[in-house]
Formats: sequence, C-alpha cells, structure tokens
Amino acid sequence: MQPTEDWGTYCVTELAPVFREAVALNIKAGLSPKSSPMKVAVVAGMPIPAAPPAAPPKITVFLAKKFVTMDPGWPEATAVAVMDGKIVSVGVTFDDLKPWLDKYPYEVNDQFKDKVIYPGFVEAHTHPVMGSLALSRPSLSYFPMRNPYGADIPGVKTQAEALAKLKQFVADAKSPSETVLTWGYDILAMGSDFDRNKLDEISKTQPLIVWDASEHYAYANSAALKKYGITNKTIAGVTGAGAYPDGSSNGKFLGTDAARLILPTVIAEQMTPDAAARNLTYFGSLMQQAGVTTAGDLFFGGVNMDLEQQLSRTFFASDASKARIVHVIDGFTAKQLYGDGAIAKAQQMQQQATDKTMFKGVKFYADDAFVSMGMEMQWPGYIDPQTYKGLFMYSSKEDFISAMRPWWNANFPIHVHSNGSGGNQVTLDALAALQNEKPRFDHRFTFEHFGISSVAQGRQVKALGAVVSTNPYYVYERADLSAAQIGTDRASLASRMRSLIDQDIVVSLHSDTPVGIPSPLLEVWTAVNRIGLSSGKTHAPHERVDVARAMKMVTIDAAYTLGVENKIGTIESGKLADFAVLSEDPQAVDPMKIKDIAVEATILGGIVTLTSETRHP
Repeated sequence: MQPTEDWGTYCVTELAPVFREAVALNIKAGLSPKSSPMKVAVVAGMPIPAAPPAAPPKITVFLAKKFVTMDPGWPEATAVAVMDGKIVSVGVTFDDLKPWLDKYPYEVNDQFKDKVIYPGFVEAHTHPVMGSLALSRPSLSYFPMRNPYGADIPGVKTQAEALAKLKQFVADAKSPSETVLTWGYDILAMGSDFDRNKLDEISKTQPLIVWDASEHYAYANSAALKKYGITNKTIAGVTGAGAYPDGSSNGKFLGTDAARLILPTVIAEQMTPDAAARNLTYFGSLMQQAGVTTAGDLFFGGVNMDLEQQLSRTFFASDASKARIVHVIDGFTAKQLYGDGAIAKAQQMQQQATDKTMFKGVKFYADDAFVSMGMEMQWPGYIDPQTYKGLFMYSSKEDFISAMRPWWNANFPIHVHSNGSGGNQVTLDALAALQNEKPRFDHRFTFEHFGISSVAQGRQVKALGAVVSTNPYYVYERADLSAAQIGTDRASLASRMRSLIDQDIVVSLHSDTPVGIPSPLLEVWTAVNRIGLSSGKTHAPHERVDVARAMKMVTIDAAYTLGVENKIGTIESGKLADFAVLSEDPQAVDPMKIKDIAVEATILGGIVTLTSETRHP
C-alpha cells in the first residue's frame, strides 16, 4: 500500500493529533507539506517503519613500538583504538583493546609499528597571522631561519650586511609605490638600530620599513611615513614613538603602542586573504614538521579582526590546516573595536568554537620585548641605561588593572605578556589587586614569557595561583647576547623552569613565533640542557629540568595553559586522537640528541600527515 501525498488523510490513533499539529505549524511557518523536508508516511493500523540501521562505527587501531601517553596512571602503550577522531581505548597490549574490537569492526594501521608516539605537541604561544607574514618577508634575522621547503635561510651577522640586503630588497621591489617590509633585524646582536635618516640613505622614494626580531619595534623611512600618514600630531604623546627636536617622526616606533601606529596598516595591506592563506600554509608546514598539532594564537584580532575571523572560518577550520588553533583575543584591539561590548563579542566567539578552532581567554601586555631589551627591569636595571630603556605599556598600574578588571570579573582566563623583572612585578601586583577584589579559583591567569624574574616573584606566582608559559629561546638564543646589558646572572637565569616547577607551578614552553621557530623538541632540548647557541655555555644549570618533565611542558602542561587539557595533551580514552610520531623516544636518547630526533608524521583526529607531505608548497 503506497502512502498518499495528502498529509491530512494520515492517522495513527494517539499520534495523529501530534502529527496534525506539526503539519499545521509547518504550514503556518510557510512550509507546505509537499515542500517540507520532513516526509512521514503513516497508515492506519500499520506500524511506523523503522529507519534503516546506520552502519556501525569503525575503529582504527594504531600500533607503535611505544606510545608515551603522558597519563601517569597508564604511562605506556603499544596499541591505541581511534573512532570518529577520538581515542576509544589505550592498550598496553593489543589484547587490552579486545572488549571494543569484539563489538565493532576495525582495521589496523601498523605503518608506525617501529616508531615512538607522543601526544601531539602543543605550541602554547604563537602568532600565526603576524608570525607567518614575518617569516615570509625578506629576512634580516641574525640567526639562521628554518625553511620548510628547503635549506635554512642564512643569518645576517653585521649591520653592513643588513644595509646591503636592504638595498637589494628595494632594488627588487615590483613597483616604486610598493612598501618593502623586512623582518628580523636584531638590535642587540647588531649593536645599533635605524632611524629615518639612515633608511633615507637607502631610498627616499620607496616606502621602506624594518620590522625587528621582537615584533614590537619598527623603523620607517620618509616615504613610508608619508604613505601611512605619520605626522607630528600622530606621534605626539605615544609611548615609544620617536621624534626629532622639531616634533617630526624620527622613524622609530619602539614598543607595542608605537608600533600600532604603523604596523597594522602595513601588515593588513600585505595580508590579502590569498596571501594570508599562502603564509599560513608555510607556517603550518613548519609546525607539522615539528610535531605540533595544536597552537595557541596569542594575538587574535590584533592585526586585522575581520581578516582574522575570516581566516579562522576558512583556513584554520579547513583540512588545509594541519593543526588545531586556540585563539586568545587581544584585549586592546577588542576594546578599541567593540568598546563596552568587547566581552560579549568574545563570549559570542567562544560559543562558535569547534574542536578545530577554539576561543579561550584574553591577552594584555605589561612591558615590552626581551629581544629588543625593551622590557621593564627592576634595580639595577640595564648596564647601559642610555641605550636600553624599559617600556611599560600603560601610563599607570591602575590603568593596567582597569583594563583587565572587566575580563577578570567576567571569569575570562587572562594571559599577560610580561617579560622583565619590573614588568613581572607590576603584573603580580595587578593580579593581587584583582584577587583581592574578586577571589577566583582556577582562574588560569598566565604569565606569558616571565623572562627575568626573582625568587620572590616565583613564590608570589604560586601564592596567587597563576601559571607560567616561558620562552626557552631566551636561553638558547638570547642569553649569550643579553649578558652584556643585564649581567651574566640575570641573562643565564632567563626563563626560570626548575625553581618554578619545584613549587608546583604549572610551566609550559613556547616559541612566540616569529621570535622562535615552532620546534617543541628544540624547546625540550633547551629546557633539559640550557645551552647557549653562540657560546655552547650551560646557563643556570640548576634551572634545568628532566626530560619527562620537559615533555609534559609541550604536551599536557601546554594544553593546561591554554585551557584545553580536557581535549588534548595526553593519550587517553575520550580525548582527541592527536599524536606526534617520532623516530626515537626523547626520554631514551642522549639528552644532547633530543633536538635532532626526526618527526615522522603527525596524526590529527586520527588522520595521518607524513612530514614528507609538507616539504613542498
């Protein structure tokens, strides 16, 4: 018996009124029965046919020489069952999975049976949009830069070499009006910086901007100042905006506040959606080859909010992105764009989160950069205070607290860029004031970098319940350079680790890309050895950590810092199936060889990407 298309003739005793009401509601809403997507045929006296059974889910069992789970109760395994992108069960042996495999169809993936697998690495602090642009610009970096598609890019070791490269970059410009934006100039390594006059010697007509390695400083020639509307009035009263005696810009934009006058416009100009996707693919290849499956975006919206939201939807959420992203909104930008509605806007973003694109927390800046020696230092300060001066990002401590207070009261996790001992103390004082006003538990307030700190400050971090995400590149690349300006002891003690961990403070590692290239195994190597790149010297050996703890700092502790430890960071039932496949176990090799361990593949939600697949554009 074939059902009729006239829904009004259907009847099933008790259910008939319910269906009639549903049909009436559909018609009232403008959906005719024939056009409704719901077509239910009910015949008097006959049962409603059941929907065809769905195909049972299928399990993939990944085999490895060893899984290191980072779960202290079940630390190692050899077989992991994955279904629908998540971990179903973790087996010390294959037979441990039998209860599941007896119930569901399964297949075995043994391509990594001779490898060691860890939870996918978590880069707790990067700048994907800004960092990917920087890394793809003509480079003036003092240190060699890793290239995902070929040989490393050599470093620039002298200012004379830098000037020669700038002349070549200008000569290579496609048009006279094109802005030549370079990245990576290292003021501390070179011993001097640029100003408008020095850059005008290269060109007075081609807009030229030198963006330094810290990301916080920029230098512009006269043509760039004119193109971007930088006037006496523009720079007046802005911290870090340099001026000649007549009040005109000297081309120096030192620190976040000053750099914001020119860099966002320049960056947005060079970040069309197509260009941004290419840059992010480059950046993503660097991360995948390093074993990273989740990255924290600690400046979301700070470049261009509309563009970054579009990229979150179209790139980070797509298969083109080989990693998950945790966006942390820039508090300064959010306030500028949305005013008193900034928190509501951030909450709306959180509600739109997926497992691929997550939104967690807000970011503020206390002081300036470590790399450029712009961080605020407590007494005795800098050895050469005429050359290096700290920059605090707010006119007063109360302004700093006031900026964070609404977000604190709305229970947001707060991340603060805090570098020097002076910046860290101001941040600690601000957190103490907020805790006094509204006590919070598990607030996840994070000191981002915590570059130069004292023993007392570490204890205060513990007392206030905060966590630390520190940058090991301050030891690996910067300690040899910064000793001349802050002393051997403070330079060596940069990025304290062991002394914080001994107080049960959660400490994670990060690259702050483009300050450092995303490379968790290099970060682990540095935490374990604390060896300077240039000198080979061991810096503050008592701050070294053991390998097991260092691996936590790029897996579960990094996930905790970002507030996503319920999804990633360990290999255990219920979590997302994100893994880093390694040629050897960092905990089983000579500690000096950790950074040289090969990443064979990453697995994101059960999907395998071989490292060899990302070695070409």
